[in-house]
Amino acid sequence: MNTLGKTLLLSSALLMGGCATTNAHNPDDPLEGFNRSMFEFNDTVDRVALKPAATAYHDHLPSFVQTGIGNFFGNIEDVWTMVNNFLQGKVESGANDFMRVAVNTVLGFGGVLDIASEAGLQKHKEDFGQTLGKWGVGSGPYVVLPLFGPSTVRDTAALPVDISGDLWSYTTPVDVRNTGAVIRLVDQRAALLNASGLLEDAALDRYSFVRSAYLQRRESMVHDGRNVDAPAPETEEQDAPVQSKPVGPQSDAAPVMPAAQAVAAATRAEKPKVAEGVDLANDRASPQLVSGTPANDPAL
Repeated sequence: MNTLGKTLLLSSALLMGGCATTNAHNPDDPLEGFNRSMFEFNDTVDRVALKPAATAYHDHLPSFVQTGIGNFFGNIEDVWTMVNNFLQGKVESGANDFMRVAVNTVLGFGGVLDIASEAGLQKHKEDFGQTLGKWGVGSGPYVVLPLFGPSTVRDTAALPVDISGDLWSYTTPVDVRNTGAVIRLVDQRAALLNASGLLEDAALDRYSFVRSAYLQRRESMVHDGRNVDAPAPETEEQDAPVQSKPVGPQSDAAPVMPAAQAVAAATRAEKPKVAEGVDLANDRASPQLVSGTPANDPAL
């Protein structure tokens, strides 16, 4: 997936260069012509392949199995979140993430059970795009990447780093890694089925709606949910609790994640889903999106 991801990003950069003269109505979206084309392409891929697979997965796989799959990959994602929290200078949150991984890996059977959330260890979601934003790098124009979905110039530049930071991308043998990547992607899409339906019913212009939701969500994530114009609190960090899967392209690095992710995160916070017969809190819910995502499984 590393090679495929780099190829897609390079192709996107070349295409965007050719669309630089596109008339834009939004100053944050000078490549609107290109972006709308990619939005439609991603939406078609989702409608034809990903959504049907996610629907079958959701309808036929026992809920406790879905919960375990979401917890397992969420535990892997916590490692990269920990690294980015430390890079942002949020030592307390980084230590919390370390404890989450340790507890869930050892006591939760490799992360299948989310013991840490039940024990009160807060789940965070950080990626390298957020880290660059914390370091003062501007987001740049809005971009829709083929398969990866909604992004910005800053987050697109950070995406290869996020992919490299995903421990699942180093899994061997390759057939196990690829199978897991597909299951991970379908599981994330299944968690967004209700959000994608809301998007289709509510938005007159789905593209504009997703763009606005994504940009607002990413800005909020970079600033840990604080009002950008308001003075920062005196405390070391103010991360908002994450009760759901990551959202946005950088969130998981999985290809073809629809824009519903961004919408779900920007419009509502879904309650954690508890597996049947397992009295544990689960972090599964709204992830990186329905016409776009942030994306993310480098292992394909």
